[in-house]
Amino acid sequence: MKNPSPGVKDIITPTEAIDYFVLSRRKFYDLLKLDKQKDFLVFYKERKMIIRTAFAKYLEANPDLRRRC
Repeated sequence: MKNPSPGVKDIITPTEAIDYFVLSRRKFYDLLKLDKQKDFLVFYKERKMIIRTAFAKYLEANPDLRRRC
């Protein structure tokens, strides 16, 4: 059985978010290290997980995270 693509999952890992949204890895991990509470970030035990729809809204307001081509 194949794993579902990040586009259909509600909660994705940071690595999946980087690949799916074509983000700068360095900028994204710097964002996760900040102490601010983020609406798109949830924790499963020690792991940080991303709420895909909330993060898409965050990216609309902050497009500077996207990788430059």
